[in-house]
Amino acid sequence: MIALVAGEVAVRRPDHVVVETSSGVGYRLNVSAETLRHVPAAGAPVSLHAHLVVREDALTLYGFATEAERDLFLLLLGVQSVGPKVAQAILSGAPPRELMSALARGDAKRFQAAPGVGKRTAERIIVELRDKVGPAGGTAPAEGSDPLRADDPRSLAREGLEELGYAPAEVDELLRGVMGDTAEALIAAALKASRR
Repeated sequence: MIALVAGEVAVRRPDHVVVETSSGVGYRLNVSAETLRHVPAAGAPVSLHAHLVVREDALTLYGFATEAERDLFLLLLGVQSVGPKVAQAILSGAPPRELMSALARGDAKRFQAAPGVGKRTAERIIVELRDKVGPAGGTAPAEGSDPLRADDPRSLAREGLEELGYAPAEVDELLRGVMGDTAEALIAAALKASRR
């Protein structure tokens, strides 16, 4: 499985980029508008997280600026009637953090704004993914905080730990009983507790 493609930008288009690796092979990666914002001009070095979609008639490589975006792409693919093109259209609408916040709030209209996403599909995305992301995923919010706020320290700490490679269940365990006023303090306390 191709998980990362690093090299030099050979081609930069609205829906894809071609990255030429040091071995001289150019990989075409379909990208969202969000990822494209992070891709430099042709000739500059770039590193993109990747996912290969295998179909009977095609092998298609998708590129992502962050692991968070790739993870959200994979979650979206797990929803009935959401294919790679629709998932990329959704990801083009906002950074992953904003989309996860919209999921946690149950904001179906945010997803309906993406081309190819109707009301039923948007509602299905909310129903199937709401509990898998953000503060609605089982992490207790800090006392006195709004559990649906995207800037909630506990929610941000959760995202940070997941970006460090921890599974959601591990994140729940790491953050259980940990106190802190900022996401950084919570992450530091969680990592310190995990070493005991």
